Amino acid sequence: MTMSAQTSATLLPTEASAAEAQAAIIEEFGLFGDWSERYQYLIDLGRQLPAFPEHLKTDQYRLHGCQSMVWIVAEGDADRIDFRAVSDSAIVSGLIHLALRVYSGRSAQEILATEPTFIAGIGLAKHLSPTRSNGLSALLAYIRTRAAAAC
Repeated sequence: MTMSAQTSATLLPTEASAAEAQAAIIEEFGLFGDWSERYQYLIDLGRQLPAFPEHLKTDQYRLHGCQSMVWIVAEGDADRIDFRAVSDSAIVSGLIHLALRVYSGRSAQEILATEPTFIAGIGLAKHLSPTRSNGLSALLAYIRTRAAAAC
């Protein structure tokens, strides 16, 4: 069985490029007046992640480096890599949503050429705990590693 058969839905890119996705994220977060509203938006985004099959919540797909439990699956080739991920934490699920919105469904070359400027653009780095920052870094490193391996 292929990974496609195992995973039913991925978070498809809604913008034409990773750069456009980052600009949209920055614009959306700019609509909120304070960080309590931004955290609520992150939680709401996390709830929009496609269902992640229980049978893939194994150590093979677990992302280490996160305090929360995070599972991630990648499939594709240099032309397009799709990522699916989930966390047991509501805020981390929102962070996953943002990362997948930027990187999932893109070519390996575009992934590698796109620095995650949305993090600074929305002021996220200043408002994450050190453990969440480490987890986000681990998630982004995984995405880049998979893209580099596909090239």
